Amino acid sequence: MTPGGPMPVVIVGGLHAEARRHTVERLLHEVPGSVALHHDLSTAPAGTVRRSVRDATGETSWGDTPLVGDCACCALREDLVPELERLAGSGRTRLAVLELWDSVEPRGMAEAVAAHGAGAFRLTDVVTAVDPALILPYLSNGDDLADVGLAAAATDQRTVGDTFARQLEYAPVLAVADSPATGPQDVALLRQLHPTARQIRLDSGQLGATAVTAVTGFDVDAAAAAQHPASARLPHDCDEEGVGTLVWQRRRPFHPGRLYEALEDLCCAAARSRGRFWLADRPDSLLAWSAAGGALCVESAGPWMASLPEAAWEMVSAGRRAAAALDWHPEHGDRCQHLVFTSPGLDRTGLLSLLDSCLLTDDELASGPGAWPRRTGFDQLLDPVA
Repeated sequence: MTPGGPMPVVIVGGLHAEARRHTVERLLHEVPGSVALHHDLSTAPAGTVRRSVRDATGETSWGDTPLVGDCACCALREDLVPELERLAGSGRTRLAVLELWDSVEPRGMAEAVAAHGAGAFRLTDVVTAVDPALILPYLSNGDDLADVGLAAAATDQRTVGDTFARQLEYAPVLAVADSPATGPQDVALLRQLHPTARQIRLDSGQLGATAVTAVTGFDVDAAAAAQHPASARLPHDCDEEGVGTLVWQRRRPFHPGRLYEALEDLCCAAARSRGRFWLADRPDSLLAWSAAGGALCVESAGPWMASLPEAAWEMVSAGRRAAAALDWHPEHGDRCQHLVFTSPGLDRTGLLSLLDSCLLTDDELASGPGAWPRRTGFDQLLDPVA
């Protein structure tokens, strides 16, 4: 951290509140001149979001900011940048730690900080704090955030499981709590869910040296590309300590009817599954798959590169073009099935059989699109207004 330069900002988030608070306290004590900024969204039902600022000695200031359109997260964004500018302008803050409220996801906050720094401050890292013993219970939790008092807006329809999965997978750094309930299976599950993450153990004394002194900054564009289904860094095939990761890749489309009928079994087959897939009756649409806690989200993630005219390729990011080139097939282009399932006790044989049974058969491929169902449940999932 260069004196006189932009104030470094580290984001710390995660649904595991005790591990998150421990991480923030460690940073405050290990980095002299650091402060933590926190917006408490639990006060949103009263119409405000409570903002607090604290250092290693305790709370130094607090205030309330009104909701924006009944959205607590929107109020957080509106209040965040002015507060960071105030801290940077004081000249006394060596590090600002942005501690996110439980269900706030780091991506939106990271992009807001990166977009509005304007030389006063800059994002240097994003950390998700986790308790390994709680990973499976949280990932398997299909409750709506609203039902457990963690919704960030009246319209928030997220679940505990899918929110936790995105918090975990976005951050390049995981601060791992020292929990006596942690077993080898918990450690293996964490490693397989996010194999590229830099793990820092909260009991190791390395948090300040590793997570905070990053001087290159955090690249929000690279982080977004790593989450996009077309170019996501998906886990590799693995089997350890009773935890398995199955990587399933094929070069023919799904039969939309058979896949729809199998959705319930597929989304319950693993604690976490994600990736991209290809439906026979939507040959131009790259479809995203994301499941956790028995809940599945399917949505269009734009066109396959193979469906675009060559002149349009220059308008696509270099990372997306590179990912398509790696997957390229002479007949199908980048169209493919690439789904990853991670779970303790994974039934690999049964899962492979079920997935393969949903593909078009040789006869169906030969018959052409006229022989395939024209409407399935995917019409409601992907085109709810139609």
